[in-house]
Amino acid sequence: MRAIRVAEYGGPEVLVPAEVPDPVAGDGEVVVRAEAVDTIYVETQIRGGRGEAFGIIPPYVPGGAAAGTVVSVGPGVDPFWTGRRVLAGAGTRGAYAELVRTGVDRLVPVPDGLGLREAAALAHDGVTGTGIVEGVGIKPGDRVLILGAAGGMGTLLVQLAHSAGAQVVGAARGAKKLALVKRLGADAVVDYSEDGWTEQVREAFGGLPVDVLLDGVGGELGTDAFGLVADGGRVSAHGASSGDFAELDEETVRARGIVLRGIEHVQFEAPEIVRLATHALTEAAAGRLRPVIAREFPLSHAADAHRAIESRSVPGKALLIP
Repeated sequence: MRAIRVAEYGGPEVLVPAEVPDPVAGDGEVVVRAEAVDTIYVETQIRGGRGEAFGIIPPYVPGGAAAGTVVSVGPGVDPFWTGRRVLAGAGTRGAYAELVRTGVDRLVPVPDGLGLREAAALAHDGVTGTGIVEGVGIKPGDRVLILGAAGGMGTLLVQLAHSAGAQVVGAARGAKKLALVKRLGADAVVDYSEDGWTEQVREAFGGLPVDVLLDGVGGELGTDAFGLVADGGRVSAHGASSGDFAELDEETVRARGIVLRGIEHVQFEAPEIVRLATHALTEAAAGRLRPVIAREFPLSHAADAHRAIESRSVPGKALLIP
């Protein structure tokens, strides 16, 4: 089968198409013929040299989730799965491939009426976004600031917070991305590449502080946004697309009574991944949640997909199509 291999850490050019042996389903496993493969920003960081932190060392086939059809099942797996449209959920390894092997414990049936591309686009961000919103407990009337609001997960967080009845300000970079965030339900949008963006956030909330900060960017932007949060507020500092997580002083967090949740709070085990993914797919099939698929790349052009992701030129999701 065709797959993408990484022989050594490096730039997007190390994502090389290759012929590799077809996977064989072992005990408790299935093989899925992928029709759409999810991509996420962290995969560019792994490829760039941070793989050891994630237990991924070259040579390897990238990718952590895909949607397609089950073509074979291993020992101990109900044959019922054969021929089913499924999501090989987050935590699947080696998904940048035509055929993907995964544990049956990570399979999520794709509801009728939902396309496999949309399912793939929700594989990671639908799980993480739903888990974040559940974790911080967004309530009607909450003032919610979302950093990275035009990204794959940010676009979902905007919709989820809006549906929960919150007042939402989405922060992103550039007029095109801000227009998208506004269309998805944000009450106001702010360009955080502009000087004085935090004052614009305050104005958008009528001078009142932020109840909930959802930080998918980190770095200096995340640190600046933290200063807008009310005492007793809630913060999810789950992203580091700027290169690193926001630097937040733990003593200050405690003194101000702020509930801080980090990336460790969205590292879910398989049963929770399946539960959250099932919820996200069900909401999407019902038309209440819409993943924004901005670009699709042939599997063999995975390097171009990574370049687009790293250049921040993709509002929403980029998918690979085998």
